[in-house]
Formats: sequence, structure tokens, C-alpha cells
Amino acid sequence: MLKKVLVFLLGFGSALLVMSCAEGTRSTWKAKGADFKKYKTYAWVAPGDTILTMKRDDKLFAGTIYLHANEELKKKGMTLVNRRPDAVFMFDTQVEDRTRYNQSATLSVGVGYGGPGYYVGGSMPVAGGKITAVPYQEGRLIIEMFDVDSKELVWRGWVQKTVDYSSNIDQVLRWAIRDIMYYLPVKNKS
Repeated sequence: MLKKVLVFLLGFGSALLVMSCAEGTRSTWKAKGADFKKYKTYAWVAPGDTILTMKRDDKLFAGTIYLHANEELKKKGMTLVNRRPDAVFMFDTQVEDRTRYNQSATLSVGVGYGGPGYYVGGSMPVAGGKITAVPYQEGRLIIEMFDVDSKELVWRGWVQKTVDYSSNIDQVLRWAIRDIMYYLPVKNKS
């Protein structure tokens, strides 16, 4: 009976962990006093246009990110232009190696003796408690919006998610971009 309870609790805990990692985490920030009604056109800062070019590892998926982000920005009523945009967007991706530690359940056995008004007993762990390291990768996509006139950052959105080699990167990026752009406060009438 105890074994069934332990297996159930371990399985339930694992399911909660998987569900909590499935969606990922997100955050957004916007500059105080920024008027997002004035942003109707935009352009992208290309990865090669910055001094950070040597550090950027996202060129492989740049086309996918641009494609999905442009779709979301179009839904917000913004237009991609080549000259004199109201705002420019820039993105960055990061992938970090992480390690999660899991401990297996400990099974304790003991003996006890009780009578009216007293109880004596003892127990000792006999199995389990093994700690295992589980490596995983955590991916992050950051999209930033800059005002062209002031050259100041006016909005930033990012999302973070556990990824592995079996992840469908196109699907993960589509989800991440949709999730980030949902919180972009630009809403122009189409």
C-alpha cells in the first residue's frame, strides 16, 4: 500500500513539473509615458547591423523569427517599411545548459511498540534517496522595440522555455512570438 502511494505521489509530482515547464515563462516591460498609438510603421535591425554580430547565434533561425513576428505585428496594425519607420525591432536568442536534480523517494522501515500512554519506536531508511542530475536546455527569445526619434528602448518582451533536441523549433518559435507579441501595447486599426 505504501509503495502505491509513493508511486502515485512521484508520478503526480512529475506530471506537475512537466506541465509547469510546457508553457514556459514570459515577461514584458514598457517605458513610462511611452505613447504606443504613434507607432504605425516598423523595421528590423538586422543581426549583422550591430557590434554584437560575433556573439549572435540566432542567425540560423532569423528568417523564422522574422516571418512569425511580422505576422503578429501585421495583426497589431503595423506596417513593415524600408525607410523612416516609427519604430525598429531587434531580437536576441539565448540557449543555456542547465541541470535539474531529482531525488528518488526514501523508503523507511521501523518497528514500534505502544501501550496505554506511551509509544516507543524507531525507523531507518532502507532504500531510495538517490540523487540524479538531469541536464536540459533552456531557450529564451527576447524582442525589443526602439523609438526611432528618441533612440530609446520603449518595450521589451521575452519568453523562456525548456527545449531539447526533439523540440519542433518552428512550433516553439511560433508559440513564443505569439505569446510575446500578445503583450505589445500597439493596437492600430487595420
